[in-house]
Amino acid sequence: MRQLISTGSPWEPKVGYSRAVVVNDAIYISGTAGKGPDVYSQTRDALATIEKVLTDSGFSLSDVVQSRLVVSDFERWEDAARAHGEVYGEIRPAFSLVHALPFVEDAILVEVEAVAVRTKK
Repeated sequence: MRQLISTGSPWEPKVGYSRAVVVNDAIYISGTAGKGPDVYSQTRDALATIEKVLTDSGFSLSDVVQSRLVVSDFERWEDAARAHGEVYGEIRPAFSLVHALPFVEDAILVEVEAVAVRTKK
């Protein structure tokens, strides 16, 4: 079974991707940008979007097995990492921190990706 999930982003139809794809008991969540004036708040907002996608699809944050944090200003990586740690501190998924320049919109400072595997039905 393959289910495509959209959050209504204008980029989804333009680029040809889904916010997330569920295959059996796994969900793959695309790079998700957040809103806010700084890296920390954008990271928290992106993680809130990811949590909503997870819960709306029958998953939870504790199901996340891999997370990728992509930052445009590497001098601010600790702010993004702090926000990530506040959400995933006890879950501790496999993790990558990536520096990318630039994002498609200058206002985007961070994107977060996630992979989760449903452990409870």
